[in-house]
Amino acid sequence: MPSPRVVLALSGGVDSAVSAVLLQRAGYEVHGLFMRNWDEDEDGYCTAATDLQDARRVCSELGIPLHTANFAAEYRQRVFRHFLDELAAGRTPNPDVACNREIKFGVCFEHARRLGADWFATGHYARSQAGRLLRGIDAGKDQSYFLHTVPGEQLARTLFPVGELPKDEVRRLAHQHALPVHDKPDSTGICFIGERPFAEFLATYLPARPGPIETVDGRRIGTHRGLMYYTLGQRQGLEVGGVRGAAERPWYVAAKNLASNTLTVVQQHDHPLLLCEEFATEPAQWIAGRAPSSGRFACAVKTRYRQADQACVVEVLPDGRCQVRTEVAQRAVTPGQSAVFYAGAECLGGAVIASIAAAVSRLESAQASGL
Repeated sequence: MPSPRVVLALSGGVDSAVSAVLLQRAGYEVHGLFMRNWDEDEDGYCTAATDLQDARRVCSELGIPLHTANFAAEYRQRVFRHFLDELAAGRTPNPDVACNREIKFGVCFEHARRLGADWFATGHYARSQAGRLLRGIDAGKDQSYFLHTVPGEQLARTLFPVGELPKDEVRRLAHQHALPVHDKPDSTGICFIGERPFAEFLATYLPARPGPIETVDGRRIGTHRGLMYYTLGQRQGLEVGGVRGAAERPWYVAAKNLASNTLTVVQQHDHPLLLCEEFATEPAQWIAGRAPSSGRFACAVKTRYRQADQACVVEVLPDGRCQVRTEVAQRAVTPGQSAVFYAGAECLGGAVIASIAAAVSRLESAQASGL
């Protein structure tokens, strides 16, 4: 009886390379699949060409076939276009979440099936059990946050080999098996931006629209480059120097007003404008296909990737949207980012943050009280 075939999304990095070794050890017939998700640029910021060569070297070392597929058109249509639209609307999107849903577990998953895959696999630090999504064993590397929109049906046919291991063990295995990428640094950021400055990249797609940087009381203290370059809680890049009458402390982005093209800043890291206990989301996507409860339920939430679990109560509204109230006020909850819900080790699903409760009235109150 032939071994089950697994098609592994092979990125050219150490995690997917070690995944290939582990799958071979487990007796699978392993095929690698390298995805091109961005058209090559002349600047050389995107490392896809180098990554493809590394993937080829890994497959040659392990004696497994390598397939390639170009999903650049799908990426631009389903991920990048949404990324730009969200930025233009004054929000802060997370393209990695959309990429997993639309590309890796969308068109790539289906391509793997056409290659005869019994199973699909990736190098994510996560675990799947009968269509349930669990955190990876290595808490510092767990990537379940980015996978929360992947349906349980896909997860039931997916393997995450390194999800059961800590990162240092993955590196050790890469050295042990003399994989050509054993010392390759982990990739960071988004390929289509690469190492180039974020503002430089965006300027080719969204026109700059400078506007005032103001304090809560409406005093203009600088000029921003365009609201799309900033996110709530941001400290770096404001270019606000000494301000007469203000303390010599850092400034933080507290609010963005798209209508007036105004950036409001404060000096206190935990200023009341940066804290909230309640926020609303867009319709949630649940891995099981439905919410854990038709009404209210308690769980944990993360409103950004590396945040510790925060206790909360979620109310699922009839249209699928959620009202989330946290036990402790959260800093810089940001529209456009994802709120991801957990019950212990299990990731339940999540939703895009739509708005912070009464954000406008909170700003008006702060202005009135002189905060």
